[in-house]
Amino acid sequence: MSDMTGADLVDLDLSADTKEAAARALAERMAARGRVTDLEGFLADVAAREAQLPTGLDGGIGIPHCRSEHVTAPTLAFGRSARGIDFGAADGPADLVFLIAAPAGADDAHLTILSSLARQLMNAEFTDALRAAADPARAAALIRGEEPAAGDEDSAERASADGEDSVAAPAAASAVAATAPATGEPQPSAAPEPPFRIVAVTSCPTGIAHTYMAAESLENAAREAGVEIVVETQGSAGFERLDPEVIAAADGVILAHDVPVREKGRFAGKPTVDTGVKAAVNRPGELIGEVRAKAARGEATAGGAAGSAGTAAATPVERGGEPGEGYGTKLRKWLMSGVSYMVPFVAAGGLLIALGFAIGGYEIDKAPSVTDHFAWAQADSWAALFFQIGGVAFAFLVPVLAGYIAYGMADRPGLVPGFVGGSIALTVNAGFLGGLAAGLISGAVVLAVQRVRIPKALRGIMPVVVIPLISAAVVGFLMFVVIGKPIASAQEAMTDWLDGLSGANAVLLGALLGLMMCFDLGGPVNKVAYTFATAGIAVSDPSDSAMKIMAAVMAAGMVPPLAMALATTVRARLFNAAERENGKAAWVLGASFISEGAIPFAAADPLRVIPSSMVGGAVTGALSMAFDATLRAPHGGIFVVPLIGNPLLYLVAVAAGVCVTTALVIALKGLRKQARDSVTRGPGDADPSTRTPGAKQPVSA
Repeated sequence: MSDMTGADLVDLDLSADTKEAAARALAERMAARGRVTDLEGFLADVAAREAQLPTGLDGGIGIPHCRSEHVTAPTLAFGRSARGIDFGAADGPADLVFLIAAPAGADDAHLTILSSLARQLMNAEFTDALRAAADPARAAALIRGEEPAAGDEDSAERASADGEDSVAAPAAASAVAATAPATGEPQPSAAPEPPFRIVAVTSCPTGIAHTYMAAESLENAAREAGVEIVVETQGSAGFERLDPEVIAAADGVILAHDVPVREKGRFAGKPTVDTGVKAAVNRPGELIGEVRAKAARGEATAGGAAGSAGTAAATPVERGGEPGEGYGTKLRKWLMSGVSYMVPFVAAGGLLIALGFAIGGYEIDKAPSVTDHFAWAQADSWAALFFQIGGVAFAFLVPVLAGYIAYGMADRPGLVPGFVGGSIALTVNAGFLGGLAAGLISGAVVLAVQRVRIPKALRGIMPVVVIPLISAAVVGFLMFVVIGKPIASAQEAMTDWLDGLSGANAVLLGALLGLMMCFDLGGPVNKVAYTFATAGIAVSDPSDSAMKIMAAVMAAGMVPPLAMALATTVRARLFNAAERENGKAAWVLGASFISEGAIPFAAADPLRVIPSSMVGGAVTGALSMAFDATLRAPHGGIFVVPLIGNPLLYLVAVAAGVCVTTALVIALKGLRKQARDSVTRGPGDADPSTRTPGAKQPVSA
């Protein structure tokens, strides 16, 4: 590890106040050594990783890290802060900051060494020694493992062995297992009770730090609890699969991950705790206690002999979230689960319907079924075919929405009642509101049924027969008899309100939808606005108001990526090389109505990019409504302009929003650059070019 860090990469008096400033200060040391080729591009990658999951850990540790194409070799820089820096840890600021940089194609040997260091961070003697280090050389030696922490030679040797063996190998079970100490006294003739056995998997988005820290934390907690544990680390250095015999012999499973677990089916039928990777770092003892309690109650994930009701395995939403999330957060994720599965049906069906109208005109909806009449050489027949296929796809929207809301709440058992409830919502004309209600009710009913304790002999038929039967019957009764008609009345009232929108009210609605589309660039707020628009046109004969709303939403969603592309073209010096490269792709993404094309820019500079995008989106949404532009296709960007009502004015609305956002971004970034230059030069400096090469640059918001 001697080539990965050194005294020149250690700052024992880190003066930064924010995590961004800390990352910049340490990254500048890497750049001075030639390990980082593009400072701004690398910092953008660090910020993007930080946006996925905070890198603060309990115990005063911050580990910002990423894999980046701007890194030439695996490198670690260390900073010690007297005041502490907030990295999002639950117990407060971090005073020890490790910036870990890995090349996009780092080899396994280097990554294994970095993972070994990550494990050492769970060692209190190691971190205490770093806090006491009097000079950078001593700190660098501790990090490299050349000087074991006082009183911890054994731990250092174990960490070294882990680094050589990557700790993921099942053969390491004996090194991990916690066994009772020998007393030298005669043992009773009865065989001792075997220890509780756990297998675990840890993984994080970059697979460098949290993956291995979680493994070390679980192993330490298991040793203290007197249980055996074998951990499979699915990290950047690859992973070695747990031996099937080890899995078969395990009494419980802990899955601590922020990316999907590879080959997860191996653990079906076992009592399982499924959580985020930080939970394993911060509270491993609780996880071990939780899996032991589940085993004592006989709970297991679906798919094994233990099968089903009573299972408390994490749902898809819980697997993607943090422990202790509030009901409001879970509700939003349940709804977004349904929307995310519905959107492909919206796009495919809507574009096919729009294509049918483009070829056959707006009377094509009156064409006979293509099963009765289809002429290969007639354009109208093809138009009718596209229109009717699109109509069939649209018929799935509400059932899919309801089914996957229930799936997000209760996993696969929620699909049957969800789809049934969504179909009933269509039958009683309850529309999308009915689909939302059906999905939530279905998930709740399944969760309630799963809580009922049933004999072990019946568990095998619960997921196949009992849960689908009971949940579908209950949801069907509620939708047909109790809530279906009231929801249908509410849906009709909302449709009438939209049809009555005109003048200033319509313009204000367009501005609001534009703000929502640009607020989080493909996130939950963006999806709410998009779903609201698509719900209006997902009928055989949408109203003019619904088509105006769809046009405004798509126009506003195109603004952020197109504006970022234009800004990188007209003021390239305000952006780093990575952003300029992203700007080229943003032209195509924006033109295709893919708002996510602006995310790299928003992640790197959210305080300037997001507000600017929202202003431009509001302008575009308002103008689109004012110009009475209409759209029957739910997607497509400029490629469906021929299907837009008032297409020229529609393009003017898009262009106006793009120009507004571009101007604001350039102005705000320009002000930041001027402020930075003036602070750096000071009152006596004449020009930035007179600065000493390699001098540190101040950090601005």
